[in-house]
Amino acid sequence: MAKKDYYEVLGVSKSVTAEELKKAYRKLAIKYHPDKNPGDKEAEDKFKEIAEAYGVLSDPDKKAKYDRFGHEGLGAGGFGGAGGVNMEDIFSQFGDIFGDGSPFGSFFGGGRSSGGSRRAVRKGSDLRIKLKLNLEEIANGVEKKIKVKRYVSCKSCSGNGSKHGNSLQTCGTCNGSGQIRRVQQTMLGQMVTTNTCHVCNGEGKVVLDRCEVCFGEGRVLEEDMITIKIPAGVAEGMQLSMSGKGNVPSRGGVAGDLLIQIEEEEHLQLKRDGNNLIYDLPLNFVDAVLGREVEIPVVTGKVKIHIKAGTQAGEVLRLKGKGLKDLNGYGTGDQLIYVNIYTPKTVSSEEKAILEKLRESPNFQPKAGSDNKSIFDKMKDFFH
Repeated sequence: MAKKDYYEVLGVSKSVTAEELKKAYRKLAIKYHPDKNPGDKEAEDKFKEIAEAYGVLSDPDKKAKYDRFGHEGLGAGGFGGAGGVNMEDIFSQFGDIFGDGSPFGSFFGGGRSSGGSRRAVRKGSDLRIKLKLNLEEIANGVEKKIKVKRYVSCKSCSGNGSKHGNSLQTCGTCNGSGQIRRVQQTMLGQMVTTNTCHVCNGEGKVVLDRCEVCFGEGRVLEEDMITIKIPAGVAEGMQLSMSGKGNVPSRGGVAGDLLIQIEEEEHLQLKRDGNNLIYDLPLNFVDAVLGREVEIPVVTGKVKIHIKAGTQAGEVLRLKGKGLKDLNGYGTGDQLIYVNIYTPKTVSSEEKAILEKLRESPNFQPKAGSDNKSIFDKMKDFFH
């Protein structure tokens, strides 16, 4: 599914000021934050969507790329990385966006608890997978459906770990702050230390009656079918990220990310060099002398090309635009055809007689000049 326009997501125009952008984001973040909508997957997805939009539009460099090239200009279209946004960074910025004096500060982790420290929104662990792609899939982009075992929010308790989702109470040890504050008298005066509450594990609430489905974890392990849209032009070793498709943490929070590492299957005839494709063309001596039409493989199938008479060993032919699309939208590579003259190791007596006659012909004598350049000189001419 195509990604929504970031300006549309935040309800702003392209001429929006930094202050207007922050105001629009703040309003939507308050509405859709996971802590305000526990167990609401739609609200969680919407929150991550507006966080990603703000992460791009609030960054001048990313905004400029987005305005010019759209989602494709940000890198892995639809994924994190160059154009994506780190959810942990977004949460860490809440204090700057909402301000410690804001009535929403403590709700988002930007304010101070009774222990004097910020309560961060918890994020689940990331999942990592390897995805093998062939050259055709890399050239055109592809949509893959894969099965992934991951922790998802328990539907029975809405992810809070209590029976039917309603048997929680405020932790009496930390009074709901999730932290325990200790004050000690030392020679230098009072020393205050703050530690995570050992009773509620920093959650501020305790489960009175555990959910029978997830046993109080608030999450269950399920096999999930995930659709991954791979953009054209990815490369070996590249890592893409799908926000929110990792594990959810126990008893509330946002899901981690699914990290996809790309592996390339080797093509039988074509080799990749950046966005260019290389093909070694074996050409017999007669075809090189007289010229002919030959069929060669390209990433989309096969094409016929004309080999001109007098083609030399080591020549490089170029098929413009027959390479791979650039991931960042900067055009398409070429297919380079390296001409290799095939020399038979054995010939018949009749063939030998013909070749002996040709050997004496003036046309078959090496000549000084441009036609007698080395392969390395020809390569230099081609690339410069």
